[in-house]
Amino acid sequence: MMPTSVTYDWRMGRSLFSTVVLALGLGLASAPGAQQPPPPPGSDPLHRALDQILDVNVRDGLVYYRALQSTRGALDRYAASLNVSTATYDSWPREAKMAFWVNAYNTFVLQTVVNRYPIRGTSSAYPASSIRQIPGAFDQLKHRAAGRSVTLDEIEKTILAEFKEPRLSLALGRGAVGSGRLRSEAYTAARLPEQLESIQAEFVTKQRLLKVDRTAGQVSATPLVSWHEAEFVAAYGGQAGERFAARSPIERALIAFITPHLLPLEKEFVDENKFKVTFQDFDWRLNDLTGGRIE
Repeated sequence: MMPTSVTYDWRMGRSLFSTVVLALGLGLASAPGAQQPPPPPGSDPLHRALDQILDVNVRDGLVYYRALQSTRGALDRYAASLNVSTATYDSWPREAKMAFWVNAYNTFVLQTVVNRYPIRGTSSAYPASSIRQIPGAFDQLKHRAAGRSVTLDEIEKTILAEFKEPRLSLALGRGAVGSGRLRSEAYTAARLPEQLESIQAEFVTKQRLLKVDRTAGQVSATPLVSWHEAEFVAAYGGQAGERFAARSPIERALIAFITPHLLPLEKEFVDENKFKVTFQDFDWRLNDLTGGRIE
């Protein structure tokens, strides 16, 4: 864990600081006779290594990729540990399976980026450092998990979709600024309900995910919602209330999803039902903190 006594200058020494802390946190903790810190409440032994990696290398959803690359042994060992037997995976409860695949997805994204970091792509369709500049990053590169060989798209669009829990799509980092926030902790079965509720509450506070513009009469949401329309409609489409009956299924689902956590004035605006719903363009810039914070 990061020492609380360190005063850190965000503008200088990021990579060195993270590298040293990770070496201390993972190296000293495994030294012979070293006293192990107690695991955090609700932690899972399988995902404890990921907890340490994310705690050191992730800040507000952004990643110190350079530092992670220089200490990638821990990441690779954790990724290898995800290839549990099919029988072991099948014995887990639903929450453990959901947490497992979210952690696996986020881990494989980190590996995909550090394997090519720094990314310098030439496609004009995406930013030069975007994960999208890596050929086949989502639909071709295979990873081993739970006895299966899977791509990132297969995890997101097939495996996680089977759970019919749309908030899982917002837990995926995707290596992009436009995604839901990559947390500085692993997902676990014991804490998954709390973690998913936190994702839903946070959704309305991040403009890259939702903008409620009362002046323009518009509610603008991340395309992640429309990409997972079937899941959002199935989970929330019937909860919006009769006043929104004339709206499309995805609009009703979005309204039901955001309303519990809106500020009072925003909720009043939405309740008037006079706004237009639009979906933003997705921000594919790399969620990299190595060179400074991204606005």
